[in-house]
Amino acid sequence: MAQPTYDPLRALAIGTQAAGLVVIIMLETVLGDAARPWQGITLGLMVASALGIALARLYRHKRAQREQVRRRESADAREAKKEE
Repeated sequence: MAQPTYDPLRALAIGTQAAGLVVIIMLETVLGDAARPWQGITLGLMVASALGIALARLYRHKRAQREQVRRRESADAREAKKEE
């Protein structure tokens, strides 16, 4: 299966991780030591979004695999019917 040139889920994953990193650095700059709890919350949100995106990618991949198998089976059935 060929990889698409642009994967929106991969772009979303990269974007959320980059935004989280910027927020963590910004919180440290603005709040100093008081930023620790907020940085932890931000890190938790980053991990949650990464897991959600990973599940969505896995779902898409499995769906594509099922569709490929379905197409292969229908092609095999048509070929068998031709041979009869």
